[in-house]
Amino acid sequence: MSSRTAPEVFEDLRFIRDTMERSAAFTAVSGWGQVLLGFTALAAAWLAAQQTSPFAWLRVWLAEGLLAVAIGLLACTWKANRRGLPLFSGPARKVALSLAPPLVAGAFLTFLLFRAGLQSALPATWLLLYGAGIITGGAFSVQIVPVMGLCFMLLGGLTVLGPAAWGNWFLAASFGGLHILFGLFIARRHGG
Repeated sequence: MSSRTAPEVFEDLRFIRDTMERSAAFTAVSGWGQVLLGFTALAAAWLAAQQTSPFAWLRVWLAEGLLAVAIGLLACTWKANRRGLPLFSGPARKVALSLAPPLVAGAFLTFLLFRAGLQSALPATWLLLYGAGIITGGAFSVQIVPVMGLCFMLLGGLTVLGPAAWGNWFLAASFGGLHILFGLFIARRHGG
């Protein structure tokens, strides 16, 4: 007969559950990193709205995209190190391999659409492809991540249907607002 107490048994079960969850899902998505991404996107939307040429507007958003990648990678690395999670685990590779194709497609389509003079299609293209990437990559992460991707796709659809002049504000609402909203939820529910 075991002399273990109920709290010890529950602690062991919690450890086992957490270990299984970490091996099956990429849990190093940083909520606070998402919040920071949201605030930099809001600043980029404001700055982009001040630009007088389509090329200057594009440069602002391309710079924001590069900044967002750097923040995302650093935030995930920080959270993984802080929680003792492997950053390049099986689930992390699956997230990266699922997220990368839509982002690469978005990069090529950005230059194609801009060169064709269709810069008003860029916000919808970015939101739809980013949302698709978040949904597919999020399948290997915590449950709320694919929901966030779906919200990006919904706003991308509204961007398609809305006036072209609202594109920058749809980017602010999504890359800014959605990242902040979901980032706060992830930080609260999933440890930072």
